[in-house]
Amino acid sequence: MTPGTANLHKQPRFERVFTIVLDSVGIGELPDAALYNDRGAHTLGHIADYVGGLSLPHLERMGLGSIGEQIRGVTPAANPQAHYGKMAELSAGKDTLTGHWELMGVKSETAFQTYPEGFPEGLLSALQSLSGRKIIGNKAASGTEILDELGRQHVDTGSLIVYTSADSVLQIAAHEDVVPLNELYRICEQARELTRQPQFFVARVIARPFIGEAGSWTRTANRRDYSVTPPARTVLDELASKKWDSIAIGKISDIFSGSGITEEIKTKSNRDGMSRLLDTMNRDFQGLCFLNLVDFDALYGHRRDPQGYAQALVEFDEALPDVISQLRGTDLLIITADHGNDPTHPGTDHTREYVPLLVYHKGITEGRNLGVLPSLAGVGATIAENFYCRLPRYGTSFLPQL
Repeated sequence: MTPGTANLHKQPRFERVFTIVLDSVGIGELPDAALYNDRGAHTLGHIADYVGGLSLPHLERMGLGSIGEQIRGVTPAANPQAHYGKMAELSAGKDTLTGHWELMGVKSETAFQTYPEGFPEGLLSALQSLSGRKIIGNKAASGTEILDELGRQHVDTGSLIVYTSADSVLQIAAHEDVVPLNELYRICEQARELTRQPQFFVARVIARPFIGEAGSWTRTANRRDYSVTPPARTVLDELASKKWDSIAIGKISDIFSGSGITEEIKTKSNRDGMSRLLDTMNRDFQGLCFLNLVDFDALYGHRRDPQGYAQALVEFDEALPDVISQLRGTDLLIITADHGNDPTHPGTDHTREYVPLLVYHKGITEGRNLGVLPSLAGVGATIAENFYCRLPRYGTSFLPQL
């Protein structure tokens, strides 16, 4: 923030708000889960059952076990250190974009279009013409499995591996030695323009560069997302317009297509994301620091790996004390998620679930139950109220309860 800018504002109750999204860490099926073929989904609960119980002592002390959901190994805290609750997704769908947009106050009225049978021929023909490269794949697939299937053909021919998933996404995989990164990014930008057309619409185009040889392909950290812009102004836009800081760590900037972001910090992993968070906590700023930890979803949820997911949860829990120790007396920490992705559930899709809510600051003597919030937008409303911004249309602020 420009020196002296803060003097133009009313003094917020919390000068810095740190919001951590544990991507896909759901906490039990929503009432409408059956409409999404997600009856019985419970990301945290089923992971805990699979591994014989989760050991998350710091999240437990904050109140994770007090939310009211059965998570084997995580018990209710006698005196929770944080306020706790859970939130329902109000938007249609269970996509990363809709979840994050709703966290910042925007409700999506319709679910994004998906392509379980592959993309239309018209889209592929147009992309081949623009890119000058042939296309192989064109189906819903795991990102690692499709490399095993088509990686050698791609290297031999230079053809682009185009695939989708259960999400509204067009992904283009290419070996960095075959298709240079700048070319891959340019092709993805062309695909983004094509997929803005109603007949080809997708929410995200993702560049998926990889390296290695047959049998040992490795996706690199040079992934780049090209998302559509939220359909309405978000709390991030309100913060930026009021000259508060809006710092995006991880894929947050991609999710919001850069809208309302005053600073973008890329990450390579959950661990790297937590390191970048700690770096940011050592800086003086006023506003929001918004972090997404994508490994839970990308590496373990979609790949249906409950053991790896459990270990990632343990690693996050072990990193929490450093975060809490860095908090200042005028800081607020919000830990939540954007949707579920139960790794024991059939298929490889996200799951329609409640998400946990843990809210901590140094002034809490005993955490209280915030209950069940009807929308993820309660987070955005709370941030907006704290920084004297226009409140979003959806979501009720829980700032007075803190």
